Amino acid sequence: MGTGKRGLLAAALTVVCAVTVLAAPGAAFAAPAPPPGAGAPGPSPTPVPDKDLEQVRQKLDTLYHDAAVATDAYNAAEEKAKKQSAEIVALAEKIVAGQQKLAKLKDQAGAAAREQYRGGGLPPTAQFLLSDDPGQVLDGAGLVLQGQQAANHLIGELSDTQRQLQDYANDAAAQWKKLDADRRAKADAKKKIQQQIDAAKKLESSLEKKQKERLAQLEQQAALKAQTAWLDTGILKKIHGKASAEGEKAVAFATAQIGKPYVWGAAGPDSFDCSGLTSQAWAAAGRPIPRTSQEQWKQLKHIAVKDMRPGDLVIYFDDASHVALYIGDGTIVQAPRPGRTVTVAGAGSMPILGVVRPDA
Repeated sequence: MGTGKRGLLAAALTVVCAVTVLAAPGAAFAAPAPPPGAGAPGPSPTPVPDKDLEQVRQKLDTLYHDAAVATDAYNAAEEKAKKQSAEIVALAEKIVAGQQKLAKLKDQAGAAAREQYRGGGLPPTAQFLLSDDPGQVLDGAGLVLQGQQAANHLIGELSDTQRQLQDYANDAAAQWKKLDADRRAKADAKKKIQQQIDAAKKLESSLEKKQKERLAQLEQQAALKAQTAWLDTGILKKIHGKASAEGEKAVAFATAQIGKPYVWGAAGPDSFDCSGLTSQAWAAAGRPIPRTSQEQWKQLKHIAVKDMRPGDLVIYFDDASHVALYIGDGTIVQAPRPGRTVTVAGAGSMPILGVVRPDA
């Protein structure tokens, strides 16, 4: 094996190994070591006056909303990284196969050169003049021409293979840059998620037990108020859609996950984030859909709210940062936020951006 071949083969294998490491769950995102003294108890948080609990509720909503936005960015980067990893591995395999083909062609070229050397390397005209049997030379002229054509074809195939290898190498380098960019985007999103969740936990930890109970009541009241206002529009009287066979499967899957914890970036089987639940529900129904709520909103067919049916996805907030699965009678099943579990809620309990249908 030539030096060039060994180099490209080694490079291809290095790419495969590197991609394998990057693609491993959590490989590039190990939790950072705690700073010195992190284990020591910090100062007690300042108690929150009861009159400020509504502001606390609104602040928590904002923090968890921002965490959801960052989670969508994390999931998007994760999906891109998976795709690019697969493309790099495929290119590496092409490089290895191309190197093997190039080595075989070079062996054939070497054999042809050796054969010409053994024949004296004389051109056909000289062989004709010097031969004791010119007729035999004439008979062999056709074979010589065929040999020349074969050599030209071999040289052309060598050149084409070398160009393909260079193209594969260039493509792999480009994909590697994209992979690295998405790896960094994924790390940045993870940092933002953790910052928002940590801030929310710190705020919640400043509450006394009775205040936490009161805060939970305020959250329920806010959701009920929004749901009541939505129902008061008379929308439920207009919604009569019947689930498709696939929609029924999606609903069955989603409702079977009730009680499982929300974990950002999770898509089952033991925990879910909002779009992890909806994407897996439709995957179970045999209809794969985009992984993130924003891509679900962008790519799936939009349906009027009055026309929605069980199995459709309800997208929330202006930035499409939350998604749930409609199950009928004005209700949804959703993975709400960190610290909560998959649960049933009112479809109008949050600001609806729109509805999409995976099996339209």
